[in-house]
Amino acid sequence: MQTAESPELTDDTPQPATGRSWLSASNVFMALAFIAPIGTLFAWWLGSLPGHADADIRRDVFVNIQSGLVALFYVGVAVSLGVLFYLFALRAKNWERGAGESRTGLWKQRMLALDRGLRMKTLLRDPAAGLMHSMIYYGFLVLFAGTVTLEIDHLLPADWKFLTGRTYQGFSFVLDVFALVFIAGIAWAVARRYVQRPQRLRGKTKPEDAWTLLLLGVIGITGLAVEAARLAAEGRPDFEAWSFAGYALSYLVPGSIAAGFHQAMWATHALAFMGFLVMLPTTKLRHMVTSPTNMLLSPRERPKGAMREMPNLLEATDIETIGASAVGDFTWKQLFDTDACTMCGRCTSVCPANITGKALDPREIVLKLGEVATATAGYPLSPPISSDEAITVTADNVFERVTSEELWACTSCRACDDICPVNIEILDKILDMRRYLSLMESDFPSELGKAYVALENSSNPYGMGQQSRADWTKELDFEVKVLGEAGVTAEWLYWVGCAGSFDDRNRKVTLSTARLLHEAGVDFAILGPGELCTGDPARRTGNEYVFQQLALQNIETLNDLGITKVITQCPHCFNTLQNEYPQFGGEYEVFHHSEVLMELLKEKKLTPLGGNDKTVTFHDSCYLGRHNDVFAAPREVIGSVANLIEMPRNGTQGLCCGAGGGRFWMEEQTGKKVNIERTEEAVATGADEIAVACPFCYVMLDDGVKELGVDEQVEVKEISVILAERTLE
Repeated sequence: MQTAESPELTDDTPQPATGRSWLSASNVFMALAFIAPIGTLFAWWLGSLPGHADADIRRDVFVNIQSGLVALFYVGVAVSLGVLFYLFALRAKNWERGAGESRTGLWKQRMLALDRGLRMKTLLRDPAAGLMHSMIYYGFLVLFAGTVTLEIDHLLPADWKFLTGRTYQGFSFVLDVFALVFIAGIAWAVARRYVQRPQRLRGKTKPEDAWTLLLLGVIGITGLAVEAARLAAEGRPDFEAWSFAGYALSYLVPGSIAAGFHQAMWATHALAFMGFLVMLPTTKLRHMVTSPTNMLLSPRERPKGAMREMPNLLEATDIETIGASAVGDFTWKQLFDTDACTMCGRCTSVCPANITGKALDPREIVLKLGEVATATAGYPLSPPISSDEAITVTADNVFERVTSEELWACTSCRACDDICPVNIEILDKILDMRRYLSLMESDFPSELGKAYVALENSSNPYGMGQQSRADWTKELDFEVKVLGEAGVTAEWLYWVGCAGSFDDRNRKVTLSTARLLHEAGVDFAILGPGELCTGDPARRTGNEYVFQQLALQNIETLNDLGITKVITQCPHCFNTLQNEYPQFGGEYEVFHHSEVLMELLKEKKLTPLGGNDKTVTFHDSCYLGRHNDVFAAPREVIGSVANLIEMPRNGTQGLCCGAGGGRFWMEEQTGKKVNIERTEEAVATGADEIAVACPFCYVMLDDGVKELGVDEQVEVKEISVILAERTLE
C-alpha cells in the first residue's frame, strides 16, 4: 500500500548555518583582498621593464605622466582593490549568517539566466529605463575592458604587443563610441531621476544617488578629457583621428597648457576610478556585481508555484521555530537578494496591495530585511540603501522593521517576483514570515481563525459537512462515479475543490465541467466525501501545520486509490496538487480543466454550436498564469466560442483579483478594494462578458460588477460555463 511520505529535508529546505566551508564566499573575497594588491604591484614592476612595439601606429602608456604619479597610481589601485574585496568579504560574511540552501546544478538554466541579465533583457521590459541602464552598463564594461586590454598590451614584451596599426585604430574608435554612449546614459539617468522623477523612484532617491552619478560622470568626462589633452600634447598625429571624439575635443585644449592639463585630468580620472572601487561594495553600485550574480543563482529545482519545503510538523519534535523572524531564519540566498536589489521599484509598481493603498511595498520588504541584517552584523556594514537616522534596529529580528499589516496585505500573486529584473524572490520572504506570525505568534487577522477552525474540524474552509461534497451531482442527468466505492475505476480523477462543492456560484462551474467531460466521453470520477481541502488557504496564510494535516490525508487517499491523472477547475488546487504534494510523496499528472477542454476542442470531441458574436475579456488567475505559466489554454477555449478582448494588464502582467494568499478569507479594510480595481479595468474594455478560470476570481469579480452597479450590463462567467452554453444543447 502506498502512503503519504514524511518530507525529507532537501536542498531547498532551509538548514541552520552550522559553519562555513573554507571555500565560502567570504573566504574567497578575503583571499582576493590579498592577491589583488600583490598582483597590481607585480604589474607595476612588469610594466617598468623596457619594451615598445616597433610600429608607427601604436599606443604608449603613461606618456607625459611622471614616474611618481605612476607609482601613486599603482599603489592607490592596489590599496583600493584590497579595500574593495575586503568590504565584499564583510558583506559575504553577513550573507552566510543565513540558513543553508543549495543553488548548484541546472547549469544550462543558470547560463541562460545570466545571459538575460548581462544582455539586459529583463531590464528592457521597461524600454526607457532598460535602454538608459544598458547605455551606462555596456558603456562602462567596454571602457573598463578597454583599459584592461591596454594594460595587458603594456605589460607584454615588445614582440607580443598587439595594439598597433589598424587594430589600435579600431580599438580607439570603439572606445570613443562607448565613451559617448556611457556619458549620454549618465546624463539620461540624471534627467530621469531629478527631472522626470517617475513615481517609483521618488521615495528612494537618496544623496548617495547624486554622488554616484557624479562619480560616474567624472570618470566618463575625464576619460575623454585625458584623451583630448594627450592628443593635443602629442600634436594630433593623423592616425589618432580614429579617436574621433577625443580628436575633435583636442582642438579645445591650447597647446601651451596641454601637458599640464593632461596630467591634471589623468590624476582626476585615476582618483575617480579608485573612488569607484571603494564605493562599489558600500553603495547601491554593488548591484553591478550582485544583480547578474543573483540571476545566475536564481534557477532552482522547486517549482515557482511551490512554497519552501518544511519537515513533517506532525512528527517533528526538535523544531525550535517555524518560519522566519531572525536574520538566521532566512536562507543565505534570501539575504543575498537584499544586496542584489537595484531599488528600481518595479515590484512596487505592480503590487495590487500597494496600488490600492495598502501598507505592503514589496521593495520595502527586501530593503527592511537588509537593514536588519546589516545593522546586526556585529561590525560596521552599510545597509542596502541609506535610511533615516531616526530608524534604529535594536535586535536581530526582522519584525523590528516589518509589520504584520504589511505581510497580511499580500495576495501572493507573484507579480513582484515576475517583474523583478534581477530575479529577487520576494514572495518567499513574505510567506516565510507569515509562517512565523501564524504558528509562533498567533498573529493573524481574526477572520482567519474561523477558516482555520473550519479546516481542522470540517476539512474545508466553508465549515460545511463533508457528506454534502457530492450533492451537486444530484442536478445531473447522468451518474458520476465515486472512487473508493466497490468496483469503481476511472482514467481521470475530477478534483472538484471546496468552492466547486460548496459555493453556490461555483457549483455551476462544476456542473458545466462535468457535463462537458461527459459529452466528450472522458472517463472520470470524483472522490466525493473522500476529498478534503488541499490545504492551500492554510499554507498561504502561514499555517503549515493545518496544511500538512490535510495534505498528508489527501495524499494517502490518492495513493491508496492509485490515482495518476487529475483534472481540477481551481488553480489553487492545481498548483498545490502539482507543485507541493510531491514534497510529501504525492506525484500526479495534474491538469487545469482549461487545458483538458482545449484538447477536447482540438480533438473535435467538443464542437461549438456556432454564433460567437459576443465579446469576452479574460481575467488571468495568478495561480494559473504567473505561478504555472498556463496562459494560452483558457484563451483558446474562449476563442472557440467568442471574440476575445484583452485588458491592458493581461498575461504575465495581469492584475490580481485580490483573493490569493488567503485574502479571500480576510476582510479588506484599507484603501481601495483590489477586486474593484480589477473589475473597473475589465468593464472598461466594453466586453459583453468577463471570463474567469478560478473560483475565487469568479466570486471577486462577480462581487465587483455588483458593487459597481454594472451587473445588468456585463456578466462574469467561468470559461466552462461559457463553453457549455455554446456547446451543449
